[in-house]
Amino acid sequence: MYITIDTSALIAAIGNEASKQKIIEVTKGCSLCAPASVHWEIGNAFSAMFKRQKLSIALAKQALAVYREIPVKYIDVPIERALEIAHAQNMYVYDAYLIQCAQQTGTALLTLDKGLKAVAEKMGISVLEARP
Repeated sequence: MYITIDTSALIAAIGNEASKQKIIEVTKGCSLCAPASVHWEIGNAFSAMFKRQKLSIALAKQALAVYREIPVKYIDVPIERALEIAHAQNMYVYDAYLIQCAQQTGTALLTLDKGLKAVAEKMGISVLEARP
């Protein structure tokens, strides 16, 4: 069974956040997929942490090494459809890519983002919980 995983869940797992163990439990025995944009979102999240002095470059590189070990199938999602979703749902396109990926693959979405969860459920996408 595949699960679409979002950046918030990946960051929590590679950053040893409180929800890491729950994410591991939820994904055990499953395959992961995500839109290719997740790579850039992780970079953006780390750069935001740099600006807030919450993360060093050394720790970011360690987290990226862990990230590279996670087997994720990257899905090419059509930007046109993602933009339609972003417009209709008043959301950032990066979140719409995740919605589109889950729809396109017929998978549940694993996210820690409450706003993304609400939109996904509104659009009929099953959402997996991973809060500790």
